[in-house]
Amino acid sequence: MSAFSIFNVAGSGMAAQSLRLNTVASNLANADSVASTPAGAYRSREPLFAAVQRGPGGDAGATGVQVLGVTQSNAAIPSRYEPGNPMANADGYVFASNVNPVDELVNMISASRSYQNDVDVMNTTKQLMVKTLDLGK
Repeated sequence: MSAFSIFNVAGSGMAAQSLRLNTVASNLANADSVASTPAGAYRSREPLFAAVQRGPGGDAGATGVQVLGVTQSNAAIPSRYEPGNPMANADGYVFASNVNPVDELVNMISASRSYQNDVDVMNTTKQLMVKTLDLGK
């Protein structure tokens, strides 16, 4: 694997973790939202990633991360009896999001640490390349 491939691998990891952080932020922002129907309630989202191997003609050892998409949770939508809520249905129920804030905070910490590890990989590679160039002086 060439040193330049390391930047591609770490860069794709940083892009993936950035998407993961944005998804967590969206989930946390909608954690307390309510709707008048279960279909209208916010559902927790999570990105799907896959490891990819570069094809023929590329560096055979170089891998990266590909975003396959963002899925919605199939967990049950909780309902609460709040007849005074303007979003309540005819029976007085509102339907909350299925976001678990604790899970989202754990995802946020994991994603930010993974992002920082990718930054460290890029910085270390850059430092090694500069030291290699300094040997030629």
